Amino acid sequence: MAGRREKPRNVGIVPEYVSFSPNGVGTSDERDVRLTLDELETIRLIDFEGLDQRQTAERMGVARATVAAVYARARHAIADALVNGKGITIGGGSVTFAPAAARGKLWPSKEKESMMRIAVTYENGNVFPHFGRTESFKLYDVEGGKVVSSEVVGTNGVSHGALAGLLAANAVDVLICGGLGGGALAALQQAGVTVYGGTQGPADDVVEAFLAGSLQQTASASCHAHDHEGSCGNGGCCH
Repeated sequence: MAGRREKPRNVGIVPEYVSFSPNGVGTSDERDVRLTLDELETIRLIDFEGLDQRQTAERMGVARATVAAVYARARHAIADALVNGKGITIGGGSVTFAPAAARGKLWPSKEKESMMRIAVTYENGNVFPHFGRTESFKLYDVEGGKVVSSEVVGTNGVSHGALAGLLAANAVDVLICGGLGGGALAALQQAGVTVYGGTQGPADDVVEAFLAGSLQQTASASCHAHDHEGSCGNGGCCH
């Protein structure tokens, strides 16, 4: 008799960083501790956001007993890594991406579902270079290859891994930014957002270039220098 199929658990973010290793120790698939996405979600909701297990169960769409079991596994895995000097890799699990609702003012809806929506990381008229730290986007709704409306909107306190969910929840099709980490890039792709990174200059100009077909997707979209205090080259570093 086949076992009961595991119910997918709702997760609010796709993690931007998907591996960690002890200082001076390279990761090894054989030694790494694996943390599934639902295990990470219990850590995020309980230990980071301060929810209790009942509230966490409601967010994840599962029973409280399931949350208790998943949370126990997650904490044991993290303890194993910290005590025994193992790396941590994050991924997998039976999950459904269900981004948390944005706080504060809602973004405008598309006038027509058929429109393309472009979001540009935005500051003072230019492309803001750090995806994970942007405080605003400029939205462009496009129909027939032309911009029909545009508006600057805030992130409402959402940052890093949750930004992918914010963009997906607001029907963004294309993101234009400076640079971003590999985890953020994967999160956006999983959310169905096409990314044009490695971009700088006036936001309106880069959107015109995109619509003209002359904006290129470059390798500099991915930034591996995870230094939030410094710069990561001409395009900046977006975590």
